[in-house]
Amino acid sequence: MRGSRVAVLTGAGVSTDSGIPDYRGEGAPVRNPMTVQTFLSSETARKRYWAGSHLGWRAFASAQPNDGHRALAGLESAGVVSGVVTQNVDGLHRKAGSSHVVELHGASDRVACLACGQMFARQSVADRLELLNPHIDLSKPARINPDGDAEVDDVESMVLPECTVCGGVLKPDVVFFGEFVPTPVYRQAAALVQRADVLLVAGSSLVVNSGVRLLEIARRRRIPIVVVNRGVTKGDNRATVKLDAGASETLTAMAETLGA
Repeated sequence: MRGSRVAVLTGAGVSTDSGIPDYRGEGAPVRNPMTVQTFLSSETARKRYWAGSHLGWRAFASAQPNDGHRALAGLESAGVVSGVVTQNVDGLHRKAGSSHVVELHGASDRVACLACGQMFARQSVADRLELLNPHIDLSKPARINPDGDAEVDDVESMVLPECTVCGGVLKPDVVFFGEFVPTPVYRQAAALVQRADVLLVAGSSLVVNSGVRLLEIARRRRIPIVVVNRGVTKGDNRATVKLDAGASETLTAMAETLGA
């Protein structure tokens, strides 16, 4: 990869060494994630989601980048990696120091108003949520999921924070199941792959269509595709090289080999 512009696509497998679980890795629980249709149509669903998302965000906020995140940041500083497109919403690539990051599915540290579009820092919304709900024990241990949601029960009495600008419904700035990646975000990701000499996929099973579309851009351009993932991916038959290995150790080895 030396002398090439490498675009990187990362998935949940890059963050497992930071304590964030994988959707489809070994031992991953079967779950039915919140869909955007359910979130919009039911206040009860919004209460459950916000309670779980609050617990998940606090876990994400305390998570730290691992060696894989730091290796990619080092490879970018060395001029090898031209940018990272991530399917993760944990913000760990930014924490690690990567400067050109396209967060394909959004980021859990931002909140958007669905009525007026106002954006808020997650911390400010979290502070209001806890102030509005002193009677709810949000500190109970819960199983955190890769999208920042958590499994919780008994949230009917929860009071939801509203937009302080217009009183509208708030939603973490993440792409829900059943929701499309915003067009400007996808265009940024596609442009990164269009300009690259190599596409490196790390820690993604490529089950989600947004990642497959980027892989297809690389395939049509006939540039090398390197897939690093434990287990089978939907991109294996299109990969120039497939490494059945962990993301952190493989990315670290690449960075050391390339002197990053």
